[in-house]
Amino acid sequence: MKKLGSGVMDMTAGNPYKLIVLFSLPLLVGNVFQQLYNMVDSIVVGNVVGEKALAAVSTGFPIIFALSSLFMGIGMGATVMISQFYGAKDLESIRHTVNTMYTALIIISVPLTLIGILLSDPLLRLMQVPDDGTLDMARTYMIVIFIGIIGTLGFNLNAGILQGFGDSRTSLLFLLIATIINIVLDLLFTAAMGMGVLGVALATIIAQIASWLFGVWYLKRHYAFLKIRLLGFQFHKEFFMKAMKLGIPSGLQQMLFSIGIMTMQALVNGYGSLFMAGFSGANKIDSFAFMPIQSFATAMTTYTGQNVGAGKMDRVKSGTRAGLVLAIGFSLVLGFGLYPFGGFLMQMFNQNPDVIAAGEIYLHSVLPFYALLGIQFIYTAVLRGAGEMIVPMVSSFVSLWLARIPTAYILAATLGRDSIYYSYAIGWLFGVIIAFISYKRGKWKTKAVVKQTETSQPVSQSSTETEPAAENPETDYSPSNKEDPEENPIPASQE
Repeated sequence: MKKLGSGVMDMTAGNPYKLIVLFSLPLLVGNVFQQLYNMVDSIVVGNVVGEKALAAVSTGFPIIFALSSLFMGIGMGATVMISQFYGAKDLESIRHTVNTMYTALIIISVPLTLIGILLSDPLLRLMQVPDDGTLDMARTYMIVIFIGIIGTLGFNLNAGILQGFGDSRTSLLFLLIATIINIVLDLLFTAAMGMGVLGVALATIIAQIASWLFGVWYLKRHYAFLKIRLLGFQFHKEFFMKAMKLGIPSGLQQMLFSIGIMTMQALVNGYGSLFMAGFSGANKIDSFAFMPIQSFATAMTTYTGQNVGAGKMDRVKSGTRAGLVLAIGFSLVLGFGLYPFGGFLMQMFNQNPDVIAAGEIYLHSVLPFYALLGIQFIYTAVLRGAGEMIVPMVSSFVSLWLARIPTAYILAATLGRDSIYYSYAIGWLFGVIIAFISYKRGKWKTKAVVKQTETSQPVSQSSTETEPAAENPETDYSPSNKEDPEENPIPASQE
């Protein structure tokens, strides 16, 4: 293993287990903060405002995610490109990719904000959100979040850039800043000032925008060769088209996933606000249990991208085995370890016995089958890292739309509402089968976006204040020595 400056990791050499774990640990810590970030919203709202507010905040998320998922998918494509260019030591292409994505961010955020505001009410009504106060609060939450959506997109873009380099630590700092600001403002706006759901939404967008802008400053200072200019509008069509080609399947996957979650949410909403609140609280606990899987999968995407870029396919296979062992092991430990404590954990969100019981049903139906989710995520992460985006999209589509959703509605109609969550495991099983078959067939080995040359050399570990020349693909592009080597720091949902 070779570390390039503070936090940057070369994953093309060294023990795969060690590399994946070292890369995943900051991601895991970051995911804890991210879920803490979300859970504080739910805990404050559920206990200070009430069950309807808790349901309202949770209901809006799938719509927000669906409408922003196309850009998020293109950002994923850019992350894969950066990791492969990193493995191939192509500095100039990394710079063009980053600046093109920042130009796209600034341009796309304006129409996305307008679309989100205009569609909030009709989409919430389509999801059958109860008009008992829950609908009004959900609409308020969504409109405010869309006003500040550029902060969320920018934060994720910064994290993706760093992950492409193999740096899973630095964006933890960005996330820590957002979490602290969000918690403080949640308590101020909601508990102290009584602003309700509006206060939670304002706290969220202020925290995200502050964290994003700090991330821009950090990248400009420590990765000066990227030449990030928010209003510079440096756009390279060929790099954007590559990011589109890689990212649109991922964006469509996330969009279809979000629409599918809205369809599931509509089923849940039909059983009333108390059942909705139980689903919301349990979903937050589920997200915590999911974090190790998500962290290992993110690590596998970067690991695969760097090694594909370096032409080391044998290391991709050994890394896949390591990722599977780690993901399955943690899935079993967490799934069965949390199972007995479902009711106790639900009490953090609400004290109503009906809400607690509804959440416990969710957890007991999902947690024992987490190993299936772990296997699906590792295989699809490897495929994405190699540049194969279609199969993960198909795996997710079949898992959700052809398996989970129909099964949930059938179970609800035949066995009642308490059985609907067993549909998750059925969906994951179908997703595993598709991803496994694709991995074994091996066509992903031909999907790299870089051409490997025999003259590629390992990246130098030297550190310099001077911007490296773009014409030399072997120039060191590790962070400048302005970076404090003691600074720590990244990020995170279920397919």
